[in-house]
Amino acid sequence: MTDANETPKTALITGAGTGIGRAAAQALHEAGWRTVLVGRRKAPLEDVASMLVSGGPKSPRPIVNPCDVADDAGVAQLFQHIEAKCGRLDLLFNNAGLGLTSATIDEITPDDWRAIIDVNLNGAFLCARAAFALMRRQTPQGGRIINNGSVSAHVPRPGSAPYTATKHAITGLTKTIALDGRAYNIACGQIDVGNAATDITSQIEKGVAQADGRVAAEPVIDARIVGDAVAHMAGLPLGANVQFMTVMASAMPFIGRG
Repeated sequence: MTDANETPKTALITGAGTGIGRAAAQALHEAGWRTVLVGRRKAPLEDVASMLVSGGPKSPRPIVNPCDVADDAGVAQLFQHIEAKCGRLDLLFNNAGLGLTSATIDEITPDDWRAIIDVNLNGAFLCARAAFALMRRQTPQGGRIINNGSVSAHVPRPGSAPYTATKHAITGLTKTIALDGRAYNIACGQIDVGNAATDITSQIEKGVAQADGRVAAEPVIDARIVGDAVAHMAGLPLGANVQFMTVMASAMPFIGRG
């Protein structure tokens, strides 16, 4: 929580217009952070900003900045704007991502593969790259990057090759950023989410393919639980880091054989 006499810390949340990004923005705002809301569509971001402001003046008014995280020039402009407007960046929550309808690898088109890689992996790289550079040169030096992984970074669902490949890659990105950041007081951790209730996961409660060929409904959790977990990770002093956290529905078929 930011002290009333302190300058609020600044957090950038990608994919902030819906789901986990929206929940994280709410949790960080309530903890006193200045939030920068990023996503491709302006209208959902404005809705989130209005929702945060309506809850009372817990933090400065959110900054809405539409941006496609897979666009090199757009990301560069985004971080230039943050530096000019806020002076520094204390947190990047690398959350933006796409899913894909379940399909075996032979049914996935190269264009669909590239679309998922471009947002989930290239977008995370571009934002982490720009955030790292800003955190490295700002005074005082340092900051935190939290990457949104997935339980798919450990075990895949059937028919999820592009999504699962990106989440395994995110784990490697997290580890290398954490290592490279040591010299500059930049911490990097990852939150792996299982079955948070969002638009992307709406089918889970109805029934999804299991490893044994069945189609079965699975339990979900409120996305706000994940948002609160992100805020907890973000609130640690930079000398401490949650390297990996898994937040999941307790009874989902993740631990064990299916």
